[in-house]
Amino acid sequence: MAKAQKAADLRGKTETELAELLKTTASSIFEARFQNFTNKLNDTARIGKLRHELARIHTVLSERRKSAAKSETPKAGG
Repeated sequence: MAKAQKAADLRGKTETELAELLKTTASSIFEARFQNFTNKLNDTARIGKLRHELARIHTVLSERRKSAAKSETPKAGG
């Protein structure tokens, strides 16, 4: 697993890079959980770190969706 990325680093990535990172992080969580279940995971804190990383990615994607929706909304009034 690569070093955990900060939210500022994630904001510099494109949508496709974030989607790919989301997939790889989710699969890493699955693998870590499986290793933990079979007692082959040495660093059990890795699961929590990966979950935090996944949450950061979801947060950045959510921020982008909200800002895109906000910019598309026409202003009322007159």
